[in-house]
Amino acid sequence: MFGKHLKIVEQIAIVFVFAVVIPMSISAFVINNVNQQAMRKQLRESAVLVANMVSDEIDFFNKIVKSNLEQIAFSLENFKTLQAKNVYLKSVVNKLPDCENLEVVEASKLKELENKNRANKKATVPLKISDTQYLIATYTLDAVRNELFKSLKDDKRQIYVLTNEGNLVAEHNYTDKAFKKTISLLPKKLKKNEPVVFGDIKNQPLVYVSRDEPKITIVVNTTEKVTKKVITNNSWKILLCCLFATFTIIAVIGLYTYYLYINIRQLFKGIIAISKGNYERQIRLLTTAFTPHEIIFLAFEFNRMATEIHKSYIQLKKNNVELKQLNEFRSNLIDTVSHELRTPLTSIQGYTSRLMRQDIVIDEETKQKSLRVIKEQSERLKRLIEDLLTIPDIEGMRLRTNIEEVWIPEILEEARVLIKNKEQKEIIFNVSEDFPLVQADRDRLLQVFVNLLENGAKYSSSNIVVDTAIVGKKAKIFFKNDCDVIPPAKLKKLFEKFIRLDDNTTRTTRGTGLGLFIVKGLIEAMNGEIKLRSDKTCGFCAEVTLRLA
Repeated sequence: MFGKHLKIVEQIAIVFVFAVVIPMSISAFVINNVNQQAMRKQLRESAVLVANMVSDEIDFFNKIVKSNLEQIAFSLENFKTLQAKNVYLKSVVNKLPDCENLEVVEASKLKELENKNRANKKATVPLKISDTQYLIATYTLDAVRNELFKSLKDDKRQIYVLTNEGNLVAEHNYTDKAFKKTISLLPKKLKKNEPVVFGDIKNQPLVYVSRDEPKITIVVNTTEKVTKKVITNNSWKILLCCLFATFTIIAVIGLYTYYLYINIRQLFKGIIAISKGNYERQIRLLTTAFTPHEIIFLAFEFNRMATEIHKSYIQLKKNNVELKQLNEFRSNLIDTVSHELRTPLTSIQGYTSRLMRQDIVIDEETKQKSLRVIKEQSERLKRLIEDLLTIPDIEGMRLRTNIEEVWIPEILEEARVLIKNKEQKEIIFNVSEDFPLVQADRDRLLQVFVNLLENGAKYSSSNIVVDTAIVGKKAKIFFKNDCDVIPPAKLKKLFEKFIRLDDNTTRTTRGTGLGLFIVKGLIEAMNGEIKLRSDKTCGFCAEVTLRLA
């Protein structure tokens, strides 16, 4: 199911291709084509402009030369002899810029002079002064070229000025190969006195202007260098701008996607951790300007939810432990009642039935013995019930005590009388008569000592020894008896409810397993302490610490 869906990075990549790459590519293509069309039009218009500029320069040059020749022709009428006229013309040549020679020739020799000048790459400008004579001005082609192309010296186009016979009069940026190719594309029939675009290369327009006066043709060739500068370079600039914009978008989107993907992966990991039961897992985001507010809010709420779940989980575990303890308490209580209540009740019932029989005569000694057993078992039931009723007070810390000054030797002697010591084991009290008073509840302390001495009587292999000591402002009472060394793990559990040294299968002594639990609760209620120790030197030792009065 999940394998059919694309990842976020893959989806962003697809969206990026359709939303950025394809539109940018189409835009670049359209812009480049529009730019090329505009540049082609600009190239054609500029080529026409250049052709018209050269034509205007030729008109201007021709008018100036004709004007000068008309003035000279007018002045020649004042000279009667040919020698005088030649002297005048030579003096005028030095004053005319770029003019190489001035002379008067017969009309029959005009054609010969023009051919001669053309062969010598010179320009001939004639002015008719009579039916038989012409005033001829001769200019060098370099002079003509400088005059015509002085405003176009930085232009990279090739410009040719041709006669009607196809002879080259002047040129700009001339190359033989380009000239031949351009002339081969020139139409056979030329339109007069207007610029015409010709040629078959769309990015290199050719323009010609064919003039009637003077009879020349101006050809402008847009070279590949000009095309490259105007069209190709601009196309590359457009493409580079589009590429730069695309890469910038890629960088920004990539950076954004990187932070977004990392943070979303953190959310995924947190969700997976929660699903596997790791409720302590917290999401730690890589927070930058590119991190969306929604992601930060989601992570914050997720962490808060995980914290609440963790708290609930801990509380649930605690409740489960308490329920388990409660269940164990119930089982132990049932077990204790079944063992500790049934036996005395059976004894009481049996001896009571014996005493109530009318068919037999019971002597006084048997009566007293039966009544003594009934009394002992009743007291045993009473102590058991008192122990059970004390448990809630100890666990709820509601145990009331009446603290007063108590003398330890007196309490120990009283406890000796109250305990059940059927095997008559020796109890030794190593306590001096001047032992200082302690702060305690007398009845509760007596209950403690009775419990500890009875435990010793039950489990001791020989005698029971009670030692005392004064440490600082506290009194210590040690209850010792010989027995097998108790394992530390077992020793730690002896303060718990219903815990006994012998389990149900090996039980050899009577008891509820509540004695040490109650002892600990009573001692702590009197602001005292109790510790258990078991080793080879003393077997078992219970150390009770109380405050001195």
